[in-house]
Amino acid sequence: MTGKFSRRYFHLVFSLVMGAMMVFLMTFVITLANVGMPADFVARWLRAFLVAYPVAVPVIYFLAPVARRLTGRFVDTP
Repeated sequence: MTGKFSRRYFHLVFSLVMGAMMVFLMTFVITLANVGMPADFVARWLRAFLVAYPVAVPVIYFLAPVARRLTGRFVDTP
């Protein structure tokens, strides 16, 4: 037992991790741009994260393969 998930879960776990990283950063930047740094910034940022994350994960899950194929039309694959 390696403590890792089965290979068949790679795309799902990738989507969850990528979603968390992207949404964490993007909601921070957009919240900061929209409201500055008020006393309730963290609460606003968390609210934005909780709205955006469930949207981002399925988008990444379904569109990442499409993006890979489109990129493959322009760039030699590794």
